Amino acid sequence: MTDIIIILLGTSMLYVFAVSRIEAYVKTLAFQGLLLFLLVILDIKHISWLNIAFLSIETLLVKAIAIPLFLLIIIRKNEISREVEPYISQFYSLLIAMGIFIFGFAAAFWSAEIGGEIKPLYFGISIVIIVSSLFLIINRKKIITHILSYMMLENGIFLLSLSVANEMPMLVNIGVLLDLFVGIYLFTIFFNKIEEMYDGSHIDVLTELKD
Repeated sequence: MTDIIIILLGTSMLYVFAVSRIEAYVKTLAFQGLLLFLLVILDIKHISWLNIAFLSIETLLVKAIAIPLFLLIIIRKNEISREVEPYISQFYSLLIAMGIFIFGFAAAFWSAEIGGEIKPLYFGISIVIIVSSLFLIINRKKIITHILSYMMLENGIFLLSLSVANEMPMLVNIGVLLDLFVGIYLFTIFFNKIEEMYDGSHIDVLTELKD
């Protein structure tokens, strides 16, 4: 069951590469949060109920519900519907996405060869999500898309932590959650200020900013 969830996490990134509607990005982000919640419930063992409760709240309430709803409000407030033409066309972006998947499975095979406590499939798909998110940040032009890609990047880092150890200390969990809130808070303020000063959400408006 957990293997199916991991594969769904990976294929959700292919879906992001294939769509241009911004709300589809938000729905994918919520879907990833739900899948991470299922992983926490099904696969993490031998930890305290308090830690399980915290991880469940972090993944289900925060990642799958609160943050996607918050970002959806921002998107509708600023009347953003679609991503503009990326720097690299969608066709070549999908080819690059396939290359990232091959690299991720190679990383999973490598981690299985070296043994240890690393979970190969977790590790490989987490690499896929992280690298794919970085590529989306580089290739897409809208600021809100960069924010959404950053959130997917954080999901990949969360999955990577699950691949290395079956238990995440409470302090690390709090640190991840705080980083999440700070990132969203700063990005949203920055985005809204750009919208107030300039008519548009394209990253090219950043070139007009001066001291």
